[in-house]
Amino acid sequence: MSTFTKITTPNGKTYEQPVGLFINNEWVHSDATINTINPSTGEVICSVQAASTKHVDDAVKAANIAFERDDWSGISGAQRGDYLYKISQLIKRDQELLASIEAMDNGKPYEKECINVDVEQASAVFKYYAGWADKITGQYIGTEVLGSGRIAYTDPCPIGTVGQIIPWNFPFLMLSWKIAPALATGNTVVLKSSEITPLSALYFAKLCKEAGLPKGVVNILSGYGKDAGAHLASHPNIQKIAFTGSTFTGGKIMEAAASSNLKNVTLECGGKSPYIVFDDCDFDAAIEWGFKGIFHNKGEVCSSTSRFFIQDTIYDKFVEAFVKYVEEYAKVSDPFEKGCIIGPLVSDLQYSKVRHYVESGKKEGAKLLTGEFIDGPGYYAKPFVFADCTDDMTIMKEEIFGPVVGITKFKTIDEVIKRSNSSTYGLAASIFTNNITKATQVARKIDSGMIYINSNGNFDLHVPFGGMKMSGIGRELGTYALDMYTEHKAVHINLNLKY
Repeated sequence: MSTFTKITTPNGKTYEQPVGLFINNEWVHSDATINTINPSTGEVICSVQAASTKHVDDAVKAANIAFERDDWSGISGAQRGDYLYKISQLIKRDQELLASIEAMDNGKPYEKECINVDVEQASAVFKYYAGWADKITGQYIGTEVLGSGRIAYTDPCPIGTVGQIIPWNFPFLMLSWKIAPALATGNTVVLKSSEITPLSALYFAKLCKEAGLPKGVVNILSGYGKDAGAHLASHPNIQKIAFTGSTFTGGKIMEAAASSNLKNVTLECGGKSPYIVFDDCDFDAAIEWGFKGIFHNKGEVCSSTSRFFIQDTIYDKFVEAFVKYVEEYAKVSDPFEKGCIIGPLVSDLQYSKVRHYVESGKKEGAKLLTGEFIDGPGYYAKPFVFADCTDDMTIMKEEIFGPVVGITKFKTIDEVIKRSNSSTYGLAASIFTNNITKATQVARKIDSGMIYINSNGNFDLHVPFGGMKMSGIGRELGTYALDMYTEHKAVHINLNLKY
């Protein structure tokens, strides 16, 4: 079987898609395969080759050799920055194709999300960390602190070979969030893509080779979590594992990391984020941002604000206006259709899960105001809005990862803070009020890693992204991500040679 296949995307772009495993700058064959499905049609796009535990071992060995060879960690930060900048420019060059691959493989809108957000931002992430690669410096700690005759300094060192596991909801963007800071700090990488959306990661491997990255620095594997992912997380020669995905799987990865070699762990897991709207808000803005916060990327976003808390004095007015906005604005269509706002759910499995949650909401007494599943082909659903929800309902407690929102009312500040914090998750929260003092006081008391005041779901590559409680460990983006891939070695120097 070849490690490449010719594909024509739904918008007419014909290209050579890698389907093999990218190990040590070579395309490696595997007998095991995974079908990747176009969620717009339910049809197979192609079959990619799946990594076995032996392939993971080979990729880790290649990355270890590359790290020890010093032609990556041993070169200057400026040189590493040159490679990252070249990758950024190659992504920019192939932006339309990469966006087409992403829309075809994931189902997100080509124009509104893939090309103008995901791929464009991925290029910017590599450019950003290219600029940081030669600015990772230590700290001098002098005699005025340590006492006469003693000095010390810190030496920021790469961790080594890192394993990375990315999700299916933002395949290419999450790849950039993980690989770019890891490479900037001098690490080598073995990345496993999601078995549901493997295509853009494999195309990225092609760009790495074109950029001239040394052998073994980046290795890309398609594979199943229970095989390749589990072996990567427990591998004794992986020094760090970075994961984005469900809280359940994150826990399993943490167990594997602890029971193998106590490897460094970064986890970005699930969320059930509150959207708090006070009666002194900009009402129209709260409606529009509320829509974006839950229905962006079909609701398949870990930080989606899927629990709406609306102050009782404006509750009825808000619910009516929000439902009207959803029904008017939520254009559900093929992701390549101009003006598409919501594409199909990513897979048949996810479609079934969302169906389960919608039925749960109905049975538990929530009032369904709008939303419906659309008969195939494809996995389409019009956004679901439930009102008059209670905190003990399943749709208000569990992460759905789909276009479903539950709305409830509150009276006081203390009440909404307590109820917002009742979740086991703590990824994000949004607060709408024109009283900035109130907003910052509430933000301080909400147990979430990210708080949006009078906005929702926006991110910036300069600002840390990550959660509290069962939403994860560590941060991505900004300078915080550099620390996630760096060991700070302390070097003590005794100048007078006396004890």
